[in-house]
Amino acid sequence: MRALFPGSFDPVTQGHQDVLRRAALLFDEVVVCVMVNANKTGRFPIDERMGRLRAAATGFGNVTVDSHTGGLLVDYCRRGGIDVVVRGVRGVSDLDYEMPMARMNRELAGVETFFIAADPALAHISSSLVTEMSRAGRGPA
Repeated sequence: MRALFPGSFDPVTQGHQDVLRRAALLFDEVVVCVMVNANKTGRFPIDERMGRLRAAATGFGNVTVDSHTGGLLVDYCRRGGIDVVVRGVRGVSDLDYEMPMARMNRELAGVETFFIAADPALAHISSSLVTEMSRAGRGPA
């Protein structure tokens, strides 16, 4: 089964890497995709994010990295023959955000969502937090 792990990955975090590693062990193929929102300015260029994701996927022959600009996630899934979307969740607030999208993806295209609970040691990490700490000179981005 092919799975899609979408996100902005701006920047790629240890939490993203953990979800990717675990998804790669569960699915036949995982496409990790940088989803580009034309209305947002990312901190890192798309090519750099994709490079960091490729580095995170080293050793997993079943992981590919791609990007997608515009259009719905389910359209990308249809074109790629992808049946399931993988989402990492850190807590209830993430589930509250993700559930309506999961329902819509299923209704629009029959695409299921597979939630991977964050490793408790990494659950506090977010791209926003990593960015803030980096700007303050307190950690790598």
